[in-house]
Amino acid sequence: MRLVFFLTALAATLPGSVLAAGSEPFETMVNRVFGPYTKAASDFIFWGFEVGGVTFPLVVIWLIAGALFFTVYMKFINLRGFKQSLRIVSGKYDNPKDPGEVTHFQALSAALSGTVGLGNIAGVAIAISVGGPGATFWMILAGFLGMTSKFVECTLGVKYREIDENGVVSGGPMYYLSKGLAKRGLVRLGIILAALSALSVIGGAVGSGAFFQVNQAAAQFINVVVPLTGGENSVFFQGGWIFGIVYAFFVGLIIIGGIKKISHVTEFLVPIMAFIYVGAALVILFTHAGQIPEAFIAIFKGAFSPDGITGGFIGVIIIGIQRATFSNEAGLGSAPIAHAAAKTKEPVAEGLVALLEPFIDTVVVCTMTALVIIIVGGYEGATEGITLTSRAFASVISWFPYVLMVAAILFAFSTSITWYYYGERSFVYLSNNSGAVKLAYKISFIAALIIGSSMTLNSIFDFAAAMLFAMAIPNMIGLYIMAPEVRRMLKSYLARVKSGEIKAVK
Repeated sequence: MRLVFFLTALAATLPGSVLAAGSEPFETMVNRVFGPYTKAASDFIFWGFEVGGVTFPLVVIWLIAGALFFTVYMKFINLRGFKQSLRIVSGKYDNPKDPGEVTHFQALSAALSGTVGLGNIAGVAIAISVGGPGATFWMILAGFLGMTSKFVECTLGVKYREIDENGVVSGGPMYYLSKGLAKRGLVRLGIILAALSALSVIGGAVGSGAFFQVNQAAAQFINVVVPLTGGENSVFFQGGWIFGIVYAFFVGLIIIGGIKKISHVTEFLVPIMAFIYVGAALVILFTHAGQIPEAFIAIFKGAFSPDGITGGFIGVIIIGIQRATFSNEAGLGSAPIAHAAAKTKEPVAEGLVALLEPFIDTVVVCTMTALVIIIVGGYEGATEGITLTSRAFASVISWFPYVLMVAAILFAFSTSITWYYYGERSFVYLSNNSGAVKLAYKISFIAALIIGSSMTLNSIFDFAAAMLFAMAIPNMIGLYIMAPEVRRMLKSYLARVKSGEIKAVK
């Protein structure tokens, strides 16, 4: 009955033009109805001031300034803590008796599945096609600085998490903003920021976790399958919604199981995805080893050139930072939701694990994708996203589009289920764990997958990016205020590791 009631209510809220679309193709209808809303959201979030004729969004400054501040304030923990991060994630400190639901590696896998995804494939392609090779430099720099932002937010995510009587963990920016700021006498500010954070995470779950992921997975599927099944006569021609329905069905099967089920799936999928995609990239780079130095020269020249493809020097910086953040999500508050579930008594330990994410996601995977696209060429003026990446790989490995189709679906699938979990935890926070609200969210998320499979890339990407960057506004305010607490915790943890008080258990 709840399902019937919800679907009836959902139908009642749809614009009349949707319900009366008649014979209008589903894809056309979706883009006509939702396109104006996605553009409005993007224009609002990315409002800024002009520098050299280019709009510099304030939210981009907000994020990169914070990442730079945390890196210096934490004395470059992204470098000096890297070795300890690898020790922790290897399982040497895992204690099954510690509070939490998943291991350090499983928490990292779940969070990575939300970041290492189609942003690395389609997002990088978009960055280079718009900003040129120089955008890659600023992506790498943003990823390096973002490692510390990720450390700070995930340390707080574990510190202020809640564990119920059944051992189920709830954590993330909603909790450390409300509880952490309350400790400092900022109760009202904490409540407001926590609510804004929860709402923006839900928006991110729909925009990035549902719309963008299924859209680009469907695009690659259609690009590969349609020519094999009759071209314009194929049932899949302009039939992204068919892929969306099947995709949504399998996502629905997984999200019923909660974080333990999600972490088990991502723990299995993430290494496979990395092996498939990174392996193919390495093959191409090895076969073009002589061109790699030229590609890096193009990256450095383009990074500081006043003549970028779009917007010159300032435009390239903006594009690089935006795409890096879209990919690794550092400072947005999404990863702490997954890392809060880690089995540990040491919040700093999980923060150190988390700083590996931007390194893997942006410094390694995004850079490899960028090198392949730059070496192959043909990116000027392209707007296809994943199609551009697929074409670049196919120029060397003719059958790679088929492999990329599988990898893209796996990337998208793991990211979608992780982002579903992020949104669910936010709904739990706002609704006081209401079963009816959780059911409504499940149905809405699945519906968003079907809608997203039929939207255009521009509309999808603008909306997804806007929803992600909206998360940074309340989250970074809290991180700034609580940074001294994190630094004290870090100093204590490193001293105890050095003295032998904290020992590996394996």
